Amino acid sequence: MTPPDIGEAHWRELRARAKSLLNLELNAEQLGRFARFTTLLLEWNQRINLTGITDPDEIAVKHFLDSLTLATVIPRFDGLRIVDVGTGAGFPGLVIAIMYPECQVTLMDSTGKKLRFIEHIGEALGLGNIRVLHSRAEDAGRSRSHREVYDIVTARAVAPMPALMEYTLPLAKLEGQVIVMRGAEAYDESNAAARAIDILGGELYAIEEIRLPTLSNSRYLVLVDKVEPTPRGYPRNAGTPTREPIV
Repeated sequence: MTPPDIGEAHWRELRARAKSLLNLELNAEQLGRFARFTTLLLEWNQRINLTGITDPDEIAVKHFLDSLTLATVIPRFDGLRIVDVGTGAGFPGLVIAIMYPECQVTLMDSTGKKLRFIEHIGEALGLGNIRVLHSRAEDAGRSRSHREVYDIVTARAVAPMPALMEYTLPLAKLEGQVIVMRGAEAYDESNAAARAIDILGGELYAIEEIRLPTLSNSRYLVLVDKVEPTPRGYPRNAGTPTREPIV
């Protein structure tokens, strides 16, 4: 399945980096799926805006390895229900679904074109453990089908932290966890979101630093435990968390 225009050496490097940095063993089937994913991502990106990262080496680090850092803070995946909020082109959700077929991953986005790409990837790679959800997070967080049902809620650079907590915490079940992926301002952003975290039923558990090759700045995983039910009234109407964040 390795695309000839990228080359096998690229995937050997990805395997080596996953092992040395994250202590993860990528098998041939997983590497083949990442290779096919890359090819389809670059093909579709010519028609719709999925990513500004088009170099295969950068895709491997900034998309695949970055997504796989979640495995360093989640002790097991068997039976987990995971929702990836604002998944875009499927990061980190699709990467986790490829790596861990024993979990169920819901990929949520408000842009239908991106979800059609994800559906195509799922069919092309034979992923039976994913589903797409065309919704804004605020609407999903008020739906009985999605409110407080997920073990893990994850998101990358979707919104400022106070708004992001209102998007994600209502989806996490009691004793579940929100894991958001942030950049160099993770500590300041988490402090700014402290009141939102408390009001929405969360408790900051940890902020884990991640170093990835070729990147000068660290990445951070912000882990928030769901310790109380989210009060009725949250999330607020679509757009309100961004316009009027809890501060």
